[in-house]
Amino acid sequence: MSLVFYTNPMSRGRIARWMLEETGAAYETRYLRYGPEMNSADYTAVNPMRKVPAIVHDGKVVTECAAICLYLADAFPKADLAPPLDARSDYYRWMLFAAGPWEAASTNRSLNVEVSPEASGMVGYGDFDRTLDALLSAVPEDGYLLGPKFSALDVYLGSQISWGSQFGSIPKTPRVEAYLGLLQSRRGYIRASELDDAAMATYGPAG
Repeated sequence: MSLVFYTNPMSRGRIARWMLEETGAAYETRYLRYGPEMNSADYTAVNPMRKVPAIVHDGKVVTECAAICLYLADAFPKADLAPPLDARSDYYRWMLFAAGPWEAASTNRSLNVEVSPEASGMVGYGDFDRTLDALLSAVPEDGYLLGPKFSALDVYLGSQISWGSQFGSIPKTPRVEAYLGLLQSRRGYIRASELDDAAMATYGPAG
């Protein structure tokens, strides 16, 4: 069995790294610098989008962070990072909400792209405020997004909440801060952060 992880420490690869650490699986990391390395023919064969992260697991390529989280949860069932098949409605709902409406809404907000009320029906998220309200409704009073049990959803949507609170698109309410504190105390999160932080000197913007 082989598992190769393509990433850069200043990318959404941090999400995939955290997910990999939560699985406990052995994997090889291949860092790519922005520019020629990420645009090389070799990497384009892995991901034609020429973006990271990507994984190659026993010859199978998976790109897109949400897909990587979903895939790894199923590929390594002993890590118990996905609910049973008959209890996955909220799991799929919020995973794809984060990958679709929230990603689009928060990106547009950071680029100062505002959707007019007249055009809100044309975009999948409607408008930023309703998308933020929906996201905040998912943050639990205690425990994890699906209840007392941690899952791949906490890796993916939890990372979005963390970044949003860091950069100001998500308010740092007591509920948000308590939830993030729970996530950031996990061994997998700490280990993933240590690995990517250590790689910044070589593969970050000044590397």
